[in-house]
Amino acid sequence: MRNHNWRKLMVITLSAVAAWAFLVTPSETIAADKSAKDRSEIDDSYKWDLTGLYETADQWESEFAATEKLIDEISDFKGRLHQSADTFLEFQEKSEKLGWYSERILIFAGLKYHEDTNVSENAALWERARSLMTRISAAVSWVQPEMVSIPHETIEDWIAKNEKVAVYRHWFDDMWRTQEYTLSEKEERVLALAGDLAGAPTSIFEAMTNADLKFGTFVDSEGDEVEMTQARYGTYMQDPDRDVRDRAWQVYYDGYERYINANAAALAGAVKRDLFYTRARGYESCAERALDADNVTVDLLDNLIATINENHAPIHKYNRIRSSVLGIDTLRHWDLYTPLTPELNVEISYEDAVKTILEGLEPLGDEYVKNLEMAFSSNWIDVYENKGKRSGAYSWGGYATGNPYVLLNYENKHEDMSTVAHEIGHALHTWYTINNQPQVYADYSIFVAEVASTTNEAILMNYLLEKEKDPMKRMFLINSYIRQIEGTMYTQVEFAEFERGIHDMAESGDPLTVDSMNDLYSGLLTKYAGPAVKYDERSGMGWSRIGHFHRNFYVYKYATSYAAATAFAKKILDGEPGVREKYLEFLKSGSSDYPVELLKEAGVDLSSPEPIQATCDLLAELVDELERLIKENGRS
Repeated sequence: MRNHNWRKLMVITLSAVAAWAFLVTPSETIAADKSAKDRSEIDDSYKWDLTGLYETADQWESEFAATEKLIDEISDFKGRLHQSADTFLEFQEKSEKLGWYSERILIFAGLKYHEDTNVSENAALWERARSLMTRISAAVSWVQPEMVSIPHETIEDWIAKNEKVAVYRHWFDDMWRTQEYTLSEKEERVLALAGDLAGAPTSIFEAMTNADLKFGTFVDSEGDEVEMTQARYGTYMQDPDRDVRDRAWQVYYDGYERYINANAAALAGAVKRDLFYTRARGYESCAERALDADNVTVDLLDNLIATINENHAPIHKYNRIRSSVLGIDTLRHWDLYTPLTPELNVEISYEDAVKTILEGLEPLGDEYVKNLEMAFSSNWIDVYENKGKRSGAYSWGGYATGNPYVLLNYENKHEDMSTVAHEIGHALHTWYTINNQPQVYADYSIFVAEVASTTNEAILMNYLLEKEKDPMKRMFLINSYIRQIEGTMYTQVEFAEFERGIHDMAESGDPLTVDSMNDLYSGLLTKYAGPAVKYDERSGMGWSRIGHFHRNFYVYKYATSYAAATAFAKKILDGEPGVREKYLEFLKSGSSDYPVELLKEAGVDLSSPEPIQATCDLLAELVDELERLIKENGRS
């Protein structure tokens, strides 16, 4: 999102802001349930507390009404922004108040909806909040055209003479940078009014995936019938029993296959939406429009994809090792996630995970760990799965919420601990930003959104490896580290290639159908995994599971962020002088400069291929070490 507060109000609806039962004592663990619990069965200590936003429904309604009134007050400034610096500041005060109210309204409604998508009242709140965002977008659509019509000299004079206006220096620079893509007032209003329509494909996908989609049941290794859910898919893909993995995979893909045509139509609609806005604003491609929001060129994306394509060898080798260790001549889709040392894949309670994370992240310093302790003890986090809960995990919050909130679907696995470290990294990034920036810069670009989260993961993994001397346990951790790099960098670049492909097809006028998207996705799966893996024909429909494809070139940022995080983690663990302080300053910087520049200032240059290549080299080293440990310990 751009830095302009009123522009953020316009963008927020179009992106749909997506953007992861009983009391247990700290020593207990919770086994994966075979049927999802009702939310009421989960103890409140494992749920987020949203009363800090609104204690009653009436408060939300009152603020909703106040926001509607502010919309009219904002309109009173139309045609007057050029008058003086004081007029501009008065407008900004109203605009930021409108942003503050609307952010709280939207986030609260989204969190309520995601905690149980089956509750119709929650769904209604979410739809009302998003519709309000569309109304706001339309109401402020005149602002950008009017602002860019003010002579630069006039605004420079305001900046020079008024320190309150000077705060907006970067804000103005970004506005001028994108001036050529600003349309007339009427055109901007039409684009803003299209917000609800633009969000429809994603709304359809979310409702279908989180509320309507039912997978059915399968039989586990104990002979029990298990209901498949979004959260359980990952758990059963790690089951040591290959037949169980096969059955779980089949029933999971059965569910998606039942909706495949509707899903394809929804994704095609999302891509057409991207193409509509691209052509309306005059960009050459959807990729150019998406990346320009961060002042990033398409060359960076192309270089990222090219660098990863030159470094497939470590993943191909890893899959050959996997095939040998598992004793499987040809790996299938359901063989790619089970740990190579399943007997070491012990359950980790949430409490133990938190304790380990606090210990592992000590290299980030006392201040950071103190804030971590606060985050874990303040009911920011919704820990366990319940019926109707949104799948996956995320952190969401902003300047108006006071603190961020974290959604998890914790299943007591090692990777769940990594997910907690990841999401709490997002939360701390938000916490540092909103407590150190004025409202205009109190969000951060999605381009850097994954840096804090993956830095946490990298430092935690190095901590676990550092203290583990047992070769078998090291083997387990190294395998997990490899999977982390593969999932956060290689898989995301694979997704970016798919995203680039479907947008290229749309831009060329080629139809996006189930068959065309399946073919593209299948080819990428085979290219990335290598000859050791044979994919089931239905694997090609894997695109239908990926909500990020609705977010217009989002996924590549995981890879760039991971490369930056790997560099930060190495510098911090190596004790490089001043790097920890620079890193914390980066977390505090919000959107006060362009993301690539903020990273450069902190010591990582993503305009160079070096951070990407360094992470690929790290992966190659880890695969080599895994191969050595396997040979030395008779695992092959």
